[in-house]
Amino acid sequence: MACNHDCEHCASNCGERTAESMLFAPNPGVKNVIGVVSGKGGVGKSLVTGLLACAMRAKGFRTAILDADITGPSIPRMFGLHDALLSDGHKIQPAVSKNGVKVVSMNLCLPDEGDPVVWRGPVLGGVLQQFWEEVDWGLTDYMFVDMPPGTGDVPLTVFQSLPLKGIIIVTTPQELVGMIVHKALKMAEIMNIPVLGIVENMAYFECPDCGKRHYIFGKDNSGVKIAAELPIKPGLAELCDSGKIEDSDAVNCLDALAGILERV
Repeated sequence: MACNHDCEHCASNCGERTAESMLFAPNPGVKNVIGVVSGKGGVGKSLVTGLLACAMRAKGFRTAILDADITGPSIPRMFGLHDALLSDGHKIQPAVSKNGVKVVSMNLCLPDEGDPVVWRGPVLGGVLQQFWEEVDWGLTDYMFVDMPPGTGDVPLTVFQSLPLKGIIIVTTPQELVGMIVHKALKMAEIMNIPVLGIVENMAYFECPDCGKRHYIFGKDNSGVKIAAELPIKPGLAELCDSGKIEDSDAVNCLDALAGILERV
């Protein structure tokens, strides 16, 4: 395909692309940037982002979340964060959860949390750049970037402009979702971004009486290796809705994946 020199909306890493056109300004205080992606919405991508941040924070790492899902942010509510972000006159100060996870999200910039964000792709990219360059992230060992679903403008901007160490893909067991996982894997391959692991959400239900696992949606048949499985736990949804994700024991399901991240 002929090059139109519009690098912002192109996924190819060709000779026309320069480092200057791809990367946001360096942020040496942030050591490891990990993207969390999904091929479609509703599979629990933000949930996994929140749990991973909790897991790494529990291990003693300085942890942050950049909520790149500008039009559908849900991270602040999970952590019980509602107050607007403030500036010290030089940088925007991130919100901080009770356990010390730093969070920046569009929902913390709106006059009302229920206000919609109706912006086109280039404007969303500008907001991402502000979140990365104009926030006082301080020293951060792991930053998780919660991306909107799919392979549109925002994931493309994140892939091209942030120094990602790799991505984590979130899925559920259904066959259709398995097909969409391959799309996300293919995008990562095109962009030369390592896939650090795949998390299968709503993988099974564990009977509280007998302890037997029931795979309600069937076993995953996407043909890809799963790094972690999250069960169906109604109590987890309640904790997230009440802003208490840090109180959940579901982080234990991500121990193997957290170990992978420690070796990034």
